[in-house]
Amino acid sequence: MADTEPILRPLTEDDRHAVGELIFASINVWYANHGCPAIFSCQPQDVEIFFDTYNDLTPGHSIAAEHPETGVLMASCFYHPRETHVSLGIMTVSPNHFSSGLGGKLLRHIIDYTDDNGFPSLRLTQSAINVDSFSLYNKYGFVPRYSYQDMIFQVPHEGLNLTYPGRDRIRPATTDDVDAMADLEQEVSGISRKTDYRYCIQNDRGLWRVNIIESPAGEVDGFLMSSRHPASNMLGPGVTRSEDDAAALIAAELDQYKGGMPVAVIPMDKTKLVRQMYDWGARNCEMHFCQVRGEFQPFNGVNIPAFLPETA
Repeated sequence: MADTEPILRPLTEDDRHAVGELIFASINVWYANHGCPAIFSCQPQDVEIFFDTYNDLTPGHSIAAEHPETGVLMASCFYHPRETHVSLGIMTVSPNHFSSGLGGKLLRHIIDYTDDNGFPSLRLTQSAINVDSFSLYNKYGFVPRYSYQDMIFQVPHEGLNLTYPGRDRIRPATTDDVDAMADLEQEVSGISRKTDYRYCIQNDRGLWRVNIIESPAGEVDGFLMSSRHPASNMLGPGVTRSEDDAAALIAAELDQYKGGMPVAVIPMDKTKLVRQMYDWGARNCEMHFCQVRGEFQPFNGVNIPAFLPETA
């Protein structure tokens, strides 16, 4: 990087297209440089959904590094204050500025925001194979608390036609479920994010599906969100008390991906759930860690993270 210091500033609506290009290039080039297939097989403009979603949820909570002479975006990151913590969203550095220290500058800004505003933790879901980002977060005090395997499904055009106990207890979520969803995630994961649940249920962008699985007594025992979008083709985020309920929600959701290739991020230690995913034809494509700087409550159930909106 040149000796000139970058300008650090929040992203604005004028940055929308540049951010899409930056995320697309940064992620795909890093993986290509390390012999891996591209993460984004869509068009760069499709990746603007990250900018749109983060700005819908928490407007203004972003930080970018701008070249002081050219005005070009060199790096960007979103962060997401919630009731119980701050989540660090997607962080990207232009391939022209890899290993330049820009990631640390953005991360320091977000750490200061977290500490200055009294949040007990800063969290993210981070690639386990990207040792560059792992080293960055580790250096700044993050601890890997939990591990996941990313599992991809090839769903035929006629669907998988799965049957699994509990599917009769699944229904679409409504905004009346938000408080119960928050209580469940607080119990299972020690975090809460009501704004996210309500946003995905209302689904103004036509992107999200949210299902609930109820106990025989009508209580919320789990939920699973999903998005089918060129830049975010995922099952999750979701939370359940049991592996069986998680499998039932996944089975129901896979019906919506006929002819598609969705990804689900499955906890490695939930061996029954992992085995079921293999039985349904899933294969591993990545691994991730739950990284936490600050307080952490061990999971007491099944946590299925996603990257939009990020679970952390």
